[in-house]
Amino acid sequence: MLSLTGYAYLEENWLRILVAIHVVSAVVGIGPTYFGHVLLRKGQTLGQLRDSLSLSARLELFPKILGSLAVVSGLLLVWLGDYGWDQLWIVASIADYVLIQVVVIAFMARAAAAVAAKAHADAGPEDRPASEALQAGVARVNAINYVTTALGIVLFLLMFFKPTL
Repeated sequence: MLSLTGYAYLEENWLRILVAIHVVSAVVGIGPTYFGHVLLRKGQTLGQLRDSLSLSARLELFPKILGSLAVVSGLLLVWLGDYGWDQLWIVASIADYVLIQVVVIAFMARAAAAVAAKAHADAGPEDRPASEALQAGVARVNAINYVTTALGIVLFLLMFFKPTL
């Protein structure tokens, strides 16, 4: 239970706390996106690819939950803080984030689902190399992931440097 001094601290520092929540949720929430390149790599065996796809599916929870918290806390910061909607970096950050979501939902999720379906349907031995079709699918997912990674870096740069016109 918070003491009266605890409430006073919250009252005085609520914006700093909200910024901390925003930054931590963004870094931890988006971080697994950059790990996808390590998971879905060339030359994996069928078993390794299945394991990588399974781990990728579990890691998707971080962007879904903490990425959403980052968006909500960011919108609260603009609304309740002294940022304002007329700043280039805020509008550009929101547009970049929406573009990331479109790329992930419309392209990467479909491509990854197709690779996962093929990998789990393949009845071959676990220790043999993944088929050419699976490797091509992994390459496609990775290419799309590079686009989202680049957009994510742009997002972090916008947040860090806060460019204006």
